Amino acid sequence: QVQLVESGGGLVEAGGSLRLSCAASGGRLDSYTMGWFRQAPGKEREFVAAINGDYISQYYDDSVKGRYTISRDNAKNMMYLQMNTLKPEDTAVYYCALQFHGTWSRGRDYVYWGQGTQVTVSS
Repeated sequence: QVQLVESGGGLVEAGGSLRLSCAASGGRLDSYTMGWFRQAPGKEREFVAAINGDYISQYYDDSVKGRYTISRDNAKNMMYLQMNTLKPEDTAVYYCALQFHGTWSRGRDYVYWGQGTQVTVSS
């Protein structure tokens, strides 16, 4: 059974940075795409970024492109999201997720999800 645990969320001022981590367990996961999603109060969950197992392919939503960087360390079964130049509209619960196959931006294609970590950006 795959388990994903996020950490690194918190309160930061606009323009600041945070680094989220996602620890994965339950087997070798380096062949699979992993992603970050977020959900703000009263809004639907939305795709943020994803990275393939080969480290080469990375995908970002336009709203975070140029500010966020997704990375992973397969040897440690870890995934990261470096978030810079944060904006109040980035405030949300951030989730990491893993898919075996499918569309990288489609939430329903992800099989395993973490419990989420809160990111709050003050103006």
